[in-house]
Amino acid sequence: MLQLTSPTPAVDWGRVLPLRRFAWGSGSFRENLADRTILVTGAGGSIGAALARALAGAPVQQLILLDHSEQNLYQIEAELAALAGVPPRTAVLGDVGDTALLESLLREERPEIIFHTAAFKHVPLTEANPFATIRNNALATWHLARLAAEHEVPRLLLVSTDKAANPHSIMGASKRLAELAVLRWNAPRSCARALRLGNVLGSHGSVGPLFVRQVAAGTAVTVTDPRASRYFLTIEDAVHLLLSVASLQREEGLFLPEMGEPVRITELAERLHRLAGDSQKQLKIRFTGLRPGEKVNEDLISSSETLKPTALPGVHRIAGRPVPPHAVDVGFDKVRSQVEKRDLAGLLEAVRELVPEYLPSPELLERSSSVVPATTPQ
Repeated sequence: MLQLTSPTPAVDWGRVLPLRRFAWGSGSFRENLADRTILVTGAGGSIGAALARALAGAPVQQLILLDHSEQNLYQIEAELAALAGVPPRTAVLGDVGDTALLESLLREERPEIIFHTAAFKHVPLTEANPFATIRNNALATWHLARLAAEHEVPRLLLVSTDKAANPHSIMGASKRLAELAVLRWNAPRSCARALRLGNVLGSHGSVGPLFVRQVAAGTAVTVTDPRASRYFLTIEDAVHLLLSVASLQREEGLFLPEMGEPVRITELAERLHRLAGDSQKQLKIRFTGLRPGEKVNEDLISSSETLKPTALPGVHRIAGRPVPPHAVDVGFDKVRSQVEKRDLAGLLEAVRELVPEYLPSPELLERSSSVVPATTPQ
């Protein structure tokens, strides 16, 4: 039964939904992480913090925790400091888009594995702030992947999302650009990978904690569309997958776990209601309509992508349309230029040159046709 006493009660999400679970042994993880210096970007976020906790229990040489939120970074650092036997840590307050900071970290700390979890991910907020989203999710990843290749960081792993497949939102498009950046900068001495995940239950800004609070308060649960469905996994499984893919020795590229069947959002609400144990009250659901950039159902791969087996059970490699490095370089230069000029129409055009399957929302297209781009000071 849920303990509905706190603003967001703790939930065992594995009991809520019949999820595909990943139960591989941890021996290979520990062996591959032993005596490594590991950098986690977005270390104060939901996945980054969970990953930091897992790494704190492994025999790593040093943990570098990077986050632009002072509060989030303080919380995860204080949590780890209270544990016994954790490895040495460096808490770095800064933006992953700060190339001077990244250059300094890679040169001085020389991390051997980078887990890149930092990203803006809330679809309505990112749709309302497209320039910040592209700058943080796409351009910052481009610079990180480039610097990792230049400094010959042995492994870089990007956390991506199923919203990058056939994206309808600027967030999904930005993450597809991030995937392309990682694939572009894969190098013989710097193996770059990306892992495309579904919705992580319990993460900040996700639908799960919102539903839990609404059920606890006895208010109507807000669902965008009665047909809406999503692929879900737990934070624990997300971390397990990240450690597993990072442990691969010879494979690079874009990876996708077997996500199982998508779950209707109304079913998630109904299961949380039943788990709360208040069967005397009928669950009230209020349908609010899809918000800009949202899809009724998510895709795992685009029409130009296929799946190939890997050495990991339940994990596939995504084979897609190859994009020549020069074309990626030119495309990112165009994207960067439009962000600097804050030209929304130009930005959407530049993004679609690299991600032709991106279908911008009608709302974003309308904004792009009515906004006059800022002029660059001479």
